[in-house]
Amino acid sequence: MSSGSSTETLTGAEAVRAQRARILSELLGDLQSLAAAAVATMRDEIPAYAAQGPDFHADVRDQVVKHYRAKLAVLLEERTVTFEDIAFTRRAAMRRARAGVALADYINAFRVGQQVFWQSVVDRAGHTPAGREAALSLASPLMRYCDFASTHAANAYMEFQQYAAAEAVRESRDLLETLLVGGVPTRGRELAAAQAHGLAAHTPLLVVIAVLVGSPSAVTTGPDRGADARHAACAAIARTGGNGTRTLSVVRQSEIVAIPVLGPGADPGGLCDRLQEVLESLAAEGIRLAMGISTVAAGPAQIPQAYQEARAVLDFVPEEGGVAALPRITPFQYLALKADDTARHLVDPRITALLSEDRARGGVLTATIRAFAAADLNLRAAAERLQIHPNTAQYRMRRIQERTGRSLRSINDLVDLLVAIALQDSLPTNSGRERLATATNEGRGRADVRSFHEPR
Repeated sequence: MSSGSSTETLTGAEAVRAQRARILSELLGDLQSLAAAAVATMRDEIPAYAAQGPDFHADVRDQVVKHYRAKLAVLLEERTVTFEDIAFTRRAAMRRARAGVALADYINAFRVGQQVFWQSVVDRAGHTPAGREAALSLASPLMRYCDFASTHAANAYMEFQQYAAAEAVRESRDLLETLLVGGVPTRGRELAAAQAHGLAAHTPLLVVIAVLVGSPSAVTTGPDRGADARHAACAAIARTGGNGTRTLSVVRQSEIVAIPVLGPGADPGGLCDRLQEVLESLAAEGIRLAMGISTVAAGPAQIPQAYQEARAVLDFVPEEGGVAALPRITPFQYLALKADDTARHLVDPRITALLSEDRARGGVLTATIRAFAAADLNLRAAAERLQIHPNTAQYRMRRIQERTGRSLRSINDLVDLLVAIALQDSLPTNSGRERLATATNEGRGRADVRSFHEPR
C-alpha cells in the first residue's frame, strides 16, 4: 500500500502529521548518506573546504551528522531548539577557526547543510497534497534551527578568534621581553612562538624600532588614535617578514619593536627596502613613523645589542620621519653622523669656507670631490660620473687645491676633504634632507637614510 493510500481515511490534519512523521523518520534512517552529500556539496561550493584534507572533511561530516540528528530530534518532538541541543558546535567552531577557515566560509557551510537537508525533505514529500503540506510545515522550524545554530556557532568562532589573538599578542610580548634581556627560549610556548617567527640559534636578523611622528590624522577610531596608529603600523611591519615567516612585531609602550629574520644569503638591503615601502604606504594613510634599523645580528643572543643600535640610529631620522638603516651606512658615515662640535672645529677653516661657499652655489666642487673618491682617484672615470669633460674636472681640482691647500691626489688630503663634507652635511642646523646626504653611498647612488620627501 502506498504512503498516500494509507492516510486516505485520516482527517486532513492527521494525514499531514503522518506524512511529516514519515519524512522525518526516513531522514533519520538515512543520516550518513545525507551527511556525505552535504559534505560533498560543501567541497564543491566552498573552495576553502575543498582545499582541506581528509581529516578535516571527516570532522565536518561528523558535525553534519550531529546537526542533522539534533535537527530531527527537535522536529520530531515539535519543540524549540535550545543551546543544549547544539552544545557540540562550540568546539567545532574553535577547530574551524584554528584551521584558518574564514567565518564567511564557516557560515556558508551551514547554509549548504541546510540546503541539502531541505532538498531531501522536498524529495521525500512526494506529490500528494498531504506530503507537500507536511514539507511546508517543516520550513519554518528548519529556518529557526539554522538561524539559532549558525548564530551560536559564529559567536563561538569569534570568541575563539579574539582569545587566540589576545594569546598571540601576549605570547609575542612575553617572547620579545625575554629576547631583549638576552634570554633564548628553550621550551614551552615561548620556544614555539620563536620558531613560528623563524627565530632560531645563529639565524641572522635585524632589530627594528619605529615611533610615531606628528599626529596620526587618518586614524580616527577608538579612544586613543595614537594607539590605533601604532597597532596598525605594527601589523604592517609584521607582514614584511621573509623566508616564509611572519615578523615578530610588538607594540611596546610608545614604540614598535620588530625582529625580522633573514633567510640564508638574504640581502639585508632588500629588507630595508620593504620596510621603507611600508613607511611610505603608512604615510599615505596619515601614519608617519621614524624607524631605526640595527646592523645584522647573528642570532637571538645578540638582540639586546641590536636593540640599542636601532634606538641610537633613530637620532639620525629627521623630524618629518623616515628610515635610518645601519646595514646601509658605512662606518665612515656613521662616525660623521655621531660627530660633535670638537670634530668640526678640527677641520681646516679654509676647507670649511670653501664648502660653505660651494653649497650656496650648487655644490659642484663638493660633487667633484665625491666623484673623484668614488672613481678611485681616476680623473677620467670621475669626469664620466659627473658627465663633464676631463679638462673641466681638472680645472675644478686645481680650484679646490688653491682654496684649501689640499690635493685630491693625496690620500690624506682627500680624507680630510671627505670628512669635512660629511661633517658639514650632518650639521643639526641643516634641514632633514640635507642631513640625509651624510648617509648616501655615492658608489651605489642611493640614500641610506631617507625622509618621506626625498626622491628614491
